Amino acid sequence: MNICIVGLGLIGGSFALALRKHSLAERIYGVDASPRNAAKALELGLVDEVVEFEKATEVADIVALATPVDTIPQLAIKLLNHIEKSQIVLDMGSTKEELCEIISLHPHRNRFVATHPMWGTEYSGPEAAVEGAFRGCNVVLCEVEKSDAEAVATVEGLFRTIGMSVMEMSAEKHDLHAAYVSHISHITSFILATTVLEKERESETILNLAGGGFESTVRLAKSSTDMWLPIFRQNKYNILDVLREYIHQLEIFRKALERDNSEELRRIILRANEIRKILK
Repeated sequence: MNICIVGLGLIGGSFALALRKHSLAERIYGVDASPRNAAKALELGLVDEVVEFEKATEVADIVALATPVDTIPQLAIKLLNHIEKSQIVLDMGSTKEELCEIISLHPHRNRFVATHPMWGTEYSGPEAAVEGAFRGCNVVLCEVEKSDAEAVATVEGLFRTIGMSVMEMSAEKHDLHAAYVSHISHITSFILATTVLEKERESETILNLAGGGFESTVRLAKSSTDMWLPIFRQNKYNILDVLREYIHQLEIFRKALERDNSEELRRIILRANEIRKILK
């Protein structure tokens, strides 16, 4: 089969590498709004040919959308308007509720599979593509009951072959869980980096004193604005809910420290240590 990837950055490029490694596509086509990214993806061998978006459904059996989440609904509608009954459209975005609602009444909704591969780095662009990126990670499929069983099986097969475990959940639950396990992590990193930059004006001092803990915590602060602003907007209410709890926990810690309440600080740390039971 032929596969077309729309969006040739970190996720789309890494997906292309995985498809090629496992010989899952006879030919990989690419689409990107940036001529520079398109040319680079072709140069790096991520895709066999770059085509215009309007040609995607003409050349491919499966079209994968790996663009910023605010562009995916409109692109999905355009693709669904032109696909044949045997073709499949999937997305790889990290928010799902708004997308699934927008496409819910489309007559070809059954040919769409909503997915979210739970993998990423702080880098962007075709050069950021990583071979073997998705191996050992989970991929979430949302609202599978609204997609043709054959389309779901095909998409599941692709992800399982590149080494991913498949989970299914509603779009609503996905966005809530993503706010907790992914989106709040990026916000924390952005704000910590901003705080340090405001308080510590000497970049050389930051570089010299930064240890592994600091580097791992602020690593995500290097993530793409173009990718994360749309995610924060689309998942606004779930993120606000998580932020309220996060700020509440920070206040508890601050008050305990102000009052020299060592027992309370110990309790907080020991409670946090329980994450070991989940993340081993």
